[in-house]
Amino acid sequence: MKVRLTEYSANWVHMFKNEAQFLETIFGEELIRCEHFGSTSVYGMKAKPVIDMMCIVKDIKKIDTYDEKMKTLGYDVAGEWGIPGRRLFRKGGENRTHHIHFYQFDNPQIERHLLLRDYLRLHPEEVGRYSRFKEDLAQCFENTSEYSPAKKTFVQELEQKALQWFDQTQKES
Repeated sequence: MKVRLTEYSANWVHMFKNEAQFLETIFGEELIRCEHFGSTSVYGMKAKPVIDMMCIVKDIKKIDTYDEKMKTLGYDVAGEWGIPGRRLFRKGGENRTHHIHFYQFDNPQIERHLLLRDYLRLHPEEVGRYSRFKEDLAQCFENTSEYSPAKKTFVQELEQKALQWFDQTQKES
């Protein structure tokens, strides 16, 4: 898939909310809550215009029973897609609009994603730095298959900063 890096759009919040409401009609009481995360959840961040959603559920194994229904609704069913305990659904085909990540409520990936989001939301200088880094990468890599792995070390460093920030705020509380 081609890298499509765009300026921040306030519409991303609406796209998240609309999809979350739609998913509630499908998954009902299995859903505990949905969170908007990733670059489209951070004001001012340049991003691929694909909404990353995290659906936190009671029992991840029950989500597998929805695969056929999700296919009929136009979602790609990607299973764990490299992250144990996750279920990933993608919407929009080649012009993807949403990545929907399901995690059971006790999965440690939840905290990692939400801490990074919250850290970036409160540190606009990091948003600028990350956006510039992504722009540079988009100049070097045409496809997401190369672009996404090239971000990995940078994102891991940001995650470490987010964790340190969180630990510090907990000590100050």
